[in-house]
Amino acid sequence: MTRATVAIVDYGSGNLRSAAKAFERAIHEAGLDLNVEVTDNPDTVAAAERIVLPGVGAFADCMRGLTALPGMIGTLEQAVMKEAKPFLGICVGMQLLASVGREHGDHNGLGWIAGEVVPIQPADPSLKIPHMGWNTLALDRADHQLLDGLENGDHVYFVHSYQFKPEAAHHVLAHTDYGGTVAALIGRDNIAGTQFHPEKSQQAGLQFIHNFLTWRP
Repeated sequence: MTRATVAIVDYGSGNLRSAAKAFERAIHEAGLDLNVEVTDNPDTVAAAERIVLPGVGAFADCMRGLTALPGMIGTLEQAVMKEAKPFLGICVGMQLLASVGREHGDHNGLGWIAGEVVPIQPADPSLKIPHMGWNTLALDRADHQLLDGLENGDHVYFVHSYQFKPEAAHHVLAHTDYGGTVAALIGRDNIAGTQFHPEKSQQAGLQFIHNFLTWRP
């Protein structure tokens, strides 16, 4: 019997090996029977049990790269929106879930979680942009399965200049403070997205990845 696959979508955005290694480590430590595959093949994504969309760089560039893979967006729509497979977007991969990204003009996103991606504008002018490095989590939905084993004050790693502002406040599962509230984890139904990088967030990141790998939305 073929092992279930976690597909990490490769659309030319960033170093995907570090993400794959973190998922492989979480699978090994938990003794899960899962295979991790980095792929640009829509058929592999369609057959996967879980789907991960990373992203590094500008919103428009990432959306353009995803669109350039023939059949990929349609496959993601089918797998995530219709078949309700667990989905995780990371960093810009999370931002692509929005209705629109406002980085260097307005650009349509996937529109799976209504909202916009806008510049971070800290109330404290001494805070530098990009928001880069370790920051603390504040859990808005501590009862959510994706936050099992995580606590207020856990440190996770961020690198970003733009933030996702969902239209519905209840789609924010956790946030951080950087001269104002910044969404750190968003979600609805079978869809989740982290602004932080779980693959760079040491034990808290591995715990989050484990939660995603065992999530039954």
